Amino acid sequence: MNIIKSALIIAFSFYSINSFGFGFNKETADQGRASVQQMRTEVLAALYAEAPGAKEVIEQSAGYAVFSSVGVNVLLVSTARGEGIIRDNATGKEAYMKMLSVGGGVGMGVKDYRLVFVFDNQQALHSFITEGWTASAQADAAAKHEGDGDATGLAFDVAPGVYLYQMTETGLALQATIQGTKFSLDEELNEQ
Repeated sequence: MNIIKSALIIAFSFYSINSFGFGFNKETADQGRASVQQMRTEVLAALYAEAPGAKEVIEQSAGYAVFSSVGVNVLLVSTARGEGIIRDNATGKEAYMKMLSVGGGVGMGVKDYRLVFVFDNQQALHSFITEGWTASAQADAAAKHEGDGDATGLAFDVAPGVYLYQMTETGLALQATIQGTKFSLDEELNEQ
């Protein structure tokens, strides 16, 4: 049992070191931006394949953000780290963002997921960009929309004017779990 505990602690340590930017495989800012843009293309393609109506919802919205995240839960500690990009549909301006989550809970495993936020109005979009956003324990959501087959019926209402599509490797999630997650601008990738 001590060997398993030691292995988990070592694995968690390497994950944490890499997650917080002390990793050995540093990419340049240009490579980071290209990687995030490629991730966005792939995530949106997967979302549109799963929920074709989401494309029109996103195109008609004030803007949207796409994030990729990997979370690790080892014994009593869980962490998640991710990167993303946000787009203002009215101006075409984009900004790179990051996400970080640290929490607790008994368990063990790795969760790889993608998030697509859709903003109904400029105020919600602007607030997300300028102030960042922290998902509280109350931000966990289940599908609440009484969708008549529309794409918003597949999204989660997580804040006023903000909807969320969460996807895993198996497709759209039936519950969005984002509590304790902080979203903020990535100053390194936004430098040009």
